[in-house]
Amino acid sequence: MVLVNLKMKVHGKRAIVSLAAILLAMVRGAGGQASDRQSGQTVAQPPAVITLEEAIHRAQSSESNYAAAVAAEQSARLDRNIAYAGLLPSVTYNNSFLYTEPQRPYSRSSSTPGSSEPSPIYIANNAPREYVSQGTVSETIGLASVASAQRAAALAAQAAAEQEIARRGLVSAVVSLFYGSLATDRKLAVAERAGQEAADFTKLTGQREQARESAHADVVKAQLEEQSRERELGNARVESEKARLELGVLLFPDPRTPYMLSAPDAAPVLASREDIETAAGKNNAELKSAIEALRASNADVLAARAAYLPDLGLEYTYGIDAPQFAAAGPGPDHVNNLGYSASVTLNIPIWDWLNTQRRVKQSEIRRQSTQVALTATQRQMIAKLDEAYSEAATARDQLASLDLSVNTAAESLRLTKLAYQGGEATALEVVDAQGAYVAAQNAREDGRVRYEAALADLQTLTGTM
Repeated sequence: MVLVNLKMKVHGKRAIVSLAAILLAMVRGAGGQASDRQSGQTVAQPPAVITLEEAIHRAQSSESNYAAAVAAEQSARLDRNIAYAGLLPSVTYNNSFLYTEPQRPYSRSSSTPGSSEPSPIYIANNAPREYVSQGTVSETIGLASVASAQRAAALAAQAAAEQEIARRGLVSAVVSLFYGSLATDRKLAVAERAGQEAADFTKLTGQREQARESAHADVVKAQLEEQSRERELGNARVESEKARLELGVLLFPDPRTPYMLSAPDAAPVLASREDIETAAGKNNAELKSAIEALRASNADVLAARAAYLPDLGLEYTYGIDAPQFAAAGPGPDHVNNLGYSASVTLNIPIWDWLNTQRRVKQSEIRRQSTQVALTATQRQMIAKLDEAYSEAATARDQLASLDLSVNTAAESLRLTKLAYQGGEATALEVVDAQGAYVAAQNAREDGRVRYEAALADLQTLTGTM
């Protein structure tokens, strides 16, 4: 903290101000700003930490196929609302003006009865000037409109199931990419440690050769192993970068954006087979989509058969249809121009050259195909569920074995190096132990990815993710 004491005393020509502290602060501030400008460096933002839930959320907002499924579901829902609205009466308000040439010469015989106006030259029109302003309520009652509403509802439910299928497929893909990227990062760390281990062994063989405790062949063997590990390290870097870019396409506008993945060390717990089967029976989106497709086919059959039945049309009109645009006519009588009309129409189909029969047959053929698809979906669901559970259970059981193999390989490498330093083992045995340790670590990472992918497939089938 800089304390600035200002003492001002005005006596006409005198003004004393203590500026030492102010000048010192200004110099320090200017010096700091100058150093910042000279450095030209900005504070780097830390990379984003991405969990699996965050990755799924980001992917849902950027993946094109899922966006198309969402749009299709929303459009189908609107189609269902439109079909339901078609079952309700429609209301319209019509306004029109009709002018017709009157008959000439004007005479009482050419005038409209009860009116001094001449008749129109066209007998189909009511007066030379006719104003129409009417509200109309119309309704058509038929089985076809009911079947259309049922079909639209089934298609909307099917689109919702297809959207869920797309979402689960996206989740499964994100899980695979997420844990695959984690595995490549861990494999990169394994390759870096293996490269350092190989370099240390090369140094050790050189020291033993200088001490005349080993042959030059050991140095050559160690150098070849170090070169191999360097190549593997380069490949691991490429694989890690590729995996991060593939996942980054779903996460960021720029796939090159740096980020860090965060996942729990412990593998998720696999539920019991009974719980899995119960959840799959309730939440299987593929089965629901096939059921709704069958419902839509049944509605198509109903709509085709509806052509055998008559349609009932109702219409009620109220308003003005008069020579004046007014509620009451001119003159002392003030004739009321407002009125209503109602009509009932019954359209009975008689003969259409068997087209209705053919349409019914077509819809029944399509329904039979949909039933076969539903049965196939049920069988596939049972098979996929058993396959996914077996895969997940086997991968889970192998995780402990893979961890044990890593620990065993690490201990084998340690003992083999000690034996080599004591002159009781060869360089070839050390190199083999190094390779076994690296292979065990990579196999453990592959096993973790295998378990996570199998678990994601199982959760996709049951809808628990």
